[in-house]
Amino acid sequence: MRLIPALLGATAALALASGVSAQETRGDSGHLNILYWQAVSILNPYLSGGTKDVEASSLVLEPLARYDQDANLVPWLAAEIPSVENGGVAEDYTSITWKLRDDIVWSDGTPLTAKDVVFTWEYCTADGTGCAQEGKFEGITAVEALDEHTVRITFAQPTYFPWVAFVGAQSPILQKAQFQNCVGAAAATCTEANTRPIGTGPFVVTEFLANDVVSFAANENYRDPNKPHFATVTFKGGGDAAAAARAVLETGEFDYAWNLQLAPDVLQSMQAAGQGQVVSAFGTLVERIEVNLTDPSPSLPEGERSTLAHPHPFLTIPEVREAMSLAIDRQTLVDVGYGEAGRPTCNLVPAPEYYASDDSECATTFDLERAKALLEQAGFTDTDGDGVRENADGVRLSVLFQTSTNAVRQDFQALIKSWWEEIGFEVELRNIDAAVYFGGDAGSPDTIEKFYADVEMYANNFEGTDPTSYLAAYTCDKIPSPETQWQGQNINRVCDPAYEEMLAQFQATGDQEERSRLARAMNEYLTLDNHIVIALVDRGRVSGHANSLGGVVLNTWDSELWNIADWYRIAQ
Repeated sequence: MRLIPALLGATAALALASGVSAQETRGDSGHLNILYWQAVSILNPYLSGGTKDVEASSLVLEPLARYDQDANLVPWLAAEIPSVENGGVAEDYTSITWKLRDDIVWSDGTPLTAKDVVFTWEYCTADGTGCAQEGKFEGITAVEALDEHTVRITFAQPTYFPWVAFVGAQSPILQKAQFQNCVGAAAATCTEANTRPIGTGPFVVTEFLANDVVSFAANENYRDPNKPHFATVTFKGGGDAAAAARAVLETGEFDYAWNLQLAPDVLQSMQAAGQGQVVSAFGTLVERIEVNLTDPSPSLPEGERSTLAHPHPFLTIPEVREAMSLAIDRQTLVDVGYGEAGRPTCNLVPAPEYYASDDSECATTFDLERAKALLEQAGFTDTDGDGVRENADGVRLSVLFQTSTNAVRQDFQALIKSWWEEIGFEVELRNIDAAVYFGGDAGSPDTIEKFYADVEMYANNFEGTDPTSYLAAYTCDKIPSPETQWQGQNINRVCDPAYEEMLAQFQATGDQEERSRLARAMNEYLTLDNHIVIALVDRGRVSGHANSLGGVVLNTWDSELWNIADWYRIAQ
């Protein structure tokens, strides 16, 4: 769907009407300018969960398969999608065998082989690597090279959705020759490999300036001799969503801008300038508040903050978390921040429909009085009349609420702060530059993984239509800690055998009805039942591109830049 009807300039409209298509020779479209206002910190998606890092990496690094704009699984570096019918998936679902294309070479001219695939698994699962995508390899016991172009993945038990590892932009193949000395604790120290990876994708890195700009050039060894159509790419980071939208829609300085988190009327006004168009589509992107179940207090020694050694003094109480959720008017947040590109939700997994829980009551309930009653029930009252509740032990309901810097999120923070203060919380707001917040730097105190706050807000999504790796993130072994270089997807620090048992059952069944039931149960454990994740808005992904840019196909199921090799300049 389009968020706003396209307002094409006359020249671009004429070009489209005349059927102008991509150029026939590599590089004929010249230079492409991309603007991600969350700047790129690293080009290794295994060391960063930040969307901006994953998507920038996708120009260079590629998976065996990925999802297209309609959520169909399509082969990429693989020759075909394995299935039971073609013999690629074992009849008992305990293994999957991928056959690689035999015409793929790395950008340095050496051949892609099954050994690179095996190494990528070893790299991510090695002790000390702190792999941000470890959930992609859940349940795998072995990855073996059967020959130069054949890889078999073996599972600990029947796995009825085996198309997870090495699928999508979050799980690409790394070149063994480049990364073989970067395993375990050495992973974070390999600056050259992490910022200038050798890949199979349409572009190579020519310059990398962390949290600023990345320059790319066409990969001369790319498998299609006529692609990519652009000879060079500048991938600029920084600024904010408003400046990014303006640079594409009004001034024409850039060709593509990502994640335009702006009020709908602002975008429509910019689009009226006639330089570009806004596009949007719904997938699985959820804006939410993550609750820290551990104590982030700076009074604790470094290395012990936000760790299981110190449970949170009040956010471990279910009634407190539920009160916080009840005191949020989600429809107002949608109206203020997203308009038609947002929907109120309490679900972490909003799609596909057969995995989504019925969250209609939660999503439409805004009840401050009930929230106050829950806090009373939990033993929190305002005994000294200062507006902040405390319990008999003197623990005050005081929270640090952090998020990244952008206009919509700061509006959300201000509204939520006012609602929480009305029920008896003390709320301090903090916003952090997105490049740092999502950067995954183990030395920074400000990352989402380190979580030195009580609650934090952001959005991400799972690739494709199966939430296995997404739901697998909330297990004990994926908790960020000093031992994992502060990497790991379980930022809330959930550690519950009951949840892990549901996950094991989900992975062990091929019955779709039972898989749907279990996925909903896990979602509800995290959201509707326990409010460990306080979901807010089911967000349509919103971006913008110049009217002179052709070939763009917005994809909410994978990297937005998934088909950048096909992008081209419309003749003027």
